[in-house]
This record gives sequence, structure tokens and C-alpha cells, in this order.
Amino acid sequence: MFPIRDTQPSYSKPIVTTIIIAINILVFLYEASLDPYTQNAFIDQYGLVPVNFHISAIFTSMFLHGGWLHVLGNMWFLWIFGDNIEDILGHEKYLLFYLLCGVAAAVTQVYFNVDSRVPMVGASGAIAGVMGAYLVKFPQSRIVTLFFFIFITFIDVPAWLMLIYWFAIQFFSGIGSIGESTVSQGGTAFFAHIGGFLTGIVLINLMGARERYSRRRDLYW
Repeated sequence: MFPIRDTQPSYSKPIVTTIIIAINILVFLYEASLDPYTQNAFIDQYGLVPVNFHISAIFTSMFLHGGWLHVLGNMWFLWIFGDNIEDILGHEKYLLFYLLCGVAAAVTQVYFNVDSRVPMVGASGAIAGVMGAYLVKFPQSRIVTLFFFIFITFIDVPAWLMLIYWFAIQFFSGIGSIGESTVSQGGTAFFAHIGGFLTGIVLINLMGARERYSRRRDLYW
């Protein structure tokens, strides 16, 4: 299943979401312009390497990606789910929310892979936090989804079902990866997704919606 769009309207412009997407795309275009040796050195320097942990790398690694599919997939998910969370939090609070989810995601992954020398890159941990918040705030929204089986079709899936299904895949994949060697091999940072998602659920409740969203919810929900 691949999400195409959601049916939950947004009542403000997703300025921060758009800026985050633009920064990620521009950084990746710079990465892609480098020769392989320089690109590897760039990722080693600004990616998050658990055995060589630096706090600054937590933030820089959020804006690096390992390939076109990686960056475009992440940005597509952020575009679908991010505008509604930005709408209810407001621009400044949403930016803080996004960064905190990214930090929690990175720390979770490092905790379970403390001996890894492989650089961690990608925005998926922070985006997982946005998805967790979406599950809390818009569980009944419908996600128009491209469905692959024997044939290809579009179906409307409840947001709660898609997001819980996605989280279950991350959770069981993460559990299955425990004990595998991560010193010299890369792969998907499942625990970053888990940590980011759970952090998003907690933070969206702690940070609360801005006043005009609360009024609108009282009137129309």
C-alpha cells in the first residue's frame, strides 16, 4: 500500500513543512552532485555514527538521504501528513515538534545500535513522529491509497488502520533485527521509526492545539 493523499482539510498554509521539504531536496541535490569519495566523506561527517556520537549530527543527519527513492519517499509522506499537524500546532510549535521527534528517533536508534559504525541518515524518524501525531488527531481521516495485489487500484483506508499497520511493520521488523550485526552493514533504522512515532503521540498531547483549532474542533467535530 502506498498513500496518495489524505481527505483531512488543512486551514492554513504548510509553510514549515514546505521549507523542510525544500531543504531536504536541496541538500540531496548537493549530495548527488559530489563524486563518490567526497559524498561518502560528507555523509560520514554529517550523518549520525553511533560509535562516534555527536549531538550536532542528530540534527544534520535529519536532512541527509541515501538515494532518490529515500528522499522522495520521505518527503511524500511528510507532505501528506505534515500539513495537518502544522495546521493544528502552528508554525513555530510544529517546527519544535518535528525536531524533537527527530532527536528522539535518533537517540532510540543509537541506543539499540550503539556499536554501529554505519552513518544514520534520513528524515523518516521525525516524519514518523508526524505520523504518530496524525494517528492521535485524525484517526478517522481517509487515506487514498494505491493498492498492489494481483491488480492495481485505489482504495480509501482509515488513517488509524494505515498508521497502525505501518507501525506494526516497524515494530516487528525492529524486534527481528535485534542481535544482527550493524557494525559494517546498513539497513532501515526501524527503531528510529518506532521512537519517532511514539514521541509524536506523546508530544502532540503535551503541546496541544492552538486556540483557533480548538474552537473549530468544538464547533464542527
